Amino acid sequence: MQLYYPYEKHHGCQDIIKPAEKDIMAFSLLKLTNKTIYTSQSGDYEVAIVILGGIASVNIDGFQFNNLGQRADVFSGRATAVYIPRESSYEIHALSDNFEAALCQVRADKKYIPFVVRPEEVVVNHRGAHLWQREVHDIIVENGDGRVDRIVVGETYSASGNWSSFPSHKHDRHQPPEETELVEIYHYRIEPANLFGVQLLYTEDGKVNQAFMIRNGDTFKIPYGYHPVVAPPGVRLYYLWFLAGPHGRQMIPYDDPAFSDLRKLETT
Repeated sequence: MQLYYPYEKHHGCQDIIKPAEKDIMAFSLLKLTNKTIYTSQSGDYEVAIVILGGIASVNIDGFQFNNLGQRADVFSGRATAVYIPRESSYEIHALSDNFEAALCQVRADKKYIPFVVRPEEVVVNHRGAHLWQREVHDIIVENGDGRVDRIVVGETYSASGNWSSFPSHKHDRHQPPEETELVEIYHYRIEPANLFGVQLLYTEDGKVNQAFMIRNGDTFKIPYGYHPVVAPPGVRLYYLWFLAGPHGRQMIPYDDPAFSDLRKLETT
């Protein structure tokens, strides 16, 4: 199973993690120049368009959302996102050069109504302590209850020299109230762009024990295991994340017991 997807230069739409019969998720990147149009259909998937940079208007089966996007890149402001239901036709009209968006796709059973999440509606959380501090932006999380089928979407900004998705956690088994089963995809941006971060992946039984050097624009699929991220000193590390699972949208991550004492330090 492929987990790590290195960045490839492209223009237009690039399908990075392609839809597959047994997979619940897919991921694409879209790059457009001013006044160009991208047209597509969602099919069996609900789609969250997260604008990474630039401005665009989006039409979804007659629902028109104009002049969306307020940031030049992911490090210069909160996101704007558009929710596209399954079985929908949509058009994205770029209104600036260097328009870029992530297409987060999740297989859905129910069809809902399109909507926009604007920057002022993004919920900002400050998480962690000491050397595992980060800023987490909820884009479609609690506000998606009753409005989306499965998808959960957000962004994380890891502080330089800090760990993120930490203490190490996983969500690969359905065992509430201790843990819920969710697959996740990360898409990274690094600043300065010529540097790197580190993505770890390991399992309880020790059969998986891997580290990946992640570069600007890379993508990573997390179907199982603990998955902390490390931002080296001098690196601003961002990752877009989205999740989905077969048992609803509730997120209950399970912490690695080896690091359980760190939770006490987050409250002192």
